[in-house]
Amino acid sequence: MVWLLSSILQSVTAHASFSFLPPDGDTIAPMFDHLYEFMVIICSIASILVIGGMIYFALKYRRRPGQKSAYITHNTMLEFLWSFIPFVLFMVAFAWGWYVYFHMRTVPKKHFEVNVIAQQWLWSFEYNSGRIEARNLYVPVNTPIELIMTSKDVIHSFFVPAFRQKQDVVPGTYTYTWFDATHVGTYDLFCTQFCGVGHSSMLGKVHVLTKVAFDHWLEANPNKGLTPVEIGHKIYEQRCSVCHNITTQPKIGPGWAHLYGSMVQLQGQPPHRADANYIRTHILTPARYTVKGFPKGVMPSFQGQLTETQINGIIAFIKSLK
Repeated sequence: MVWLLSSILQSVTAHASFSFLPPDGDTIAPMFDHLYEFMVIICSIASILVIGGMIYFALKYRRRPGQKSAYITHNTMLEFLWSFIPFVLFMVAFAWGWYVYFHMRTVPKKHFEVNVIAQQWLWSFEYNSGRIEARNLYVPVNTPIELIMTSKDVIHSFFVPAFRQKQDVVPGTYTYTWFDATHVGTYDLFCTQFCGVGHSSMLGKVHVLTKVAFDHWLEANPNKGLTPVEIGHKIYEQRCSVCHNITTQPKIGPGWAHLYGSMVQLQGQPPHRADANYIRTHILTPARYTVKGFPKGVMPSFQGQLTETQINGIIAFIKSLK
């Protein structure tokens, strides 16, 4: 019955989709859209009947001088219909919603896994091949993708509007979601759980590639042909730009311009020269140093997330900003 209603609504709305919904990008989105459109139509009809009826009766049976309305007891058929019809519609919506939710939460047996790590204020994606990407999730088209997610600090929420997928990412445990992208393209990724001062900057992209292009991307060396400064600039844009400027102006953290070689004022510690060891320590174990004037414990650790080549690239990039 649910499948029949879904098919009927799909044929009705095929040439007139609701413009307030973003274009669908995976197999679940059309199922979700048809249910949502059904609910909008039913609620709109119910609102018109209730409010229209209220206005009609208010005008028809309004008090007039010298006129008394007839006393009406009840109408058994009418009372039955206004109870039975909403009950049937409610059960249809319940069954249809369960049908969609079941498909949203049931991962196909043959799927491609990607580990997702959320932290303030960054998405990181780890592939079984060992490749790690920040802010950008690359997946092949027409392939079920399971995302196994956890958080390093607070609760975040993974949301791709085009896929109609939203899943909380909780520290200390694993949650999951899945999708099967049907169109090659780029889709917006958001965090929809307020997670601190940089929440609005916790953005990302989902890049859906052809299977041939994805295989080539997965095997390619992302740093091939880049100088250390270029590698550092790339890492900055992916992981550091939310909290740091490349000017002297502070953001959530201090600016990087003219940082290398300067004396940094620390909280509760004597000044420290910002040399290569200082920058490396601040990347891997940031709790060791807190720059004066900035909140303690905000800087996340990138231990295990960056290779030596990437760390050296960040140091070279900061050097270039002198």
